[in-house]
Amino acid sequence: MDADRPVTLAAIAGAHGVTGEVRLKLFGEGVDALKRYRTFNDGKLTLKKVRDDGKGGAIARFAEVQDRTGAERLRGTALSVPRSALPPLGEGEYYHADLVGLPAVSTDGEALGTCIAVENFGAGDVLEIERPLRPDGKRGKRFMVPMRPEAVPEWGERLVIEAAFVE
Repeated sequence: MDADRPVTLAAIAGAHGVTGEVRLKLFGEGVDALKRYRTFNDGKLTLKKVRDDGKGGAIARFAEVQDRTGAERLRGTALSVPRSALPPLGEGEYYHADLVGLPAVSTDGEALGTCIAVENFGAGDVLEIERPLRPDGKRGKRFMVPMRPEAVPEWGERLVIEAAFVE
């Protein structure tokens, strides 16, 4: 894995109040995971404080943002840190950013396409796989696979997906 590749931990959803606070959509393990970091986006944003919003997101204040106008300008900004700043993984753990972009093959050896997203709708992570481009140049069909050992028995340089889970 590229140690300096940026990994997105949250995105700014919009302003919160009039004093420059922002609402965050979290992609990690909650507010506590975000508190480990002081700067984001190669030092462009410095976190002063962050708190849970009680709805699965967070409210944050950055040193560089003084008012609602500044906060609104940041809407849609992804908050990233270098991959090397993340804590080491335990056995069987992964970062979503490490899965996105990996080629996918079935246990039968069929090339399935590429992982384009990792979603979590509440029951665990789900991989979104996009099939290769069709001969007519149109995008390939997409399908989803639960990120569980019975569906994805191995991952690393590629994702191996149990053939029974392939659409």
